[in-house]
Amino acid sequence: MVKKDPQSIKQILLKFDLDKNKYISQEFQDYGCRLAHDLNDEAHVSLYIKLAKEVDRALLEKAKNFVKGAYQVKSKPKLFMWKLKQLRDNKNNKKQK
Repeated sequence: MVKKDPQSIKQILLKFDLDKNKYISQEFQDYGCRLAHDLNDEAHVSLYIKLAKEVDRALLEKAKNFVKGAYQVKSKPKLFMWKLKQLRDNKNNKKQK
């Protein structure tokens, strides 16, 4: 086992990118940003942060994986929102039965 020398505070702060992580303080915000990046839709990061906060994470993951597995997609965000709506409708129909 190799021990690493402790880093100084200065070294740690030099590696930290303040502009990149400026407004992310919660886990759901980070997830929303990563989701927007995966879907190539950085213009609507706030939408994905809101979804990450309010929608079941399993549904978001299923929709994201559906988009990643799709072939020759014209618009990843549109396909993601369509699949998410479909998954949410199925979940609500199961609850009503």
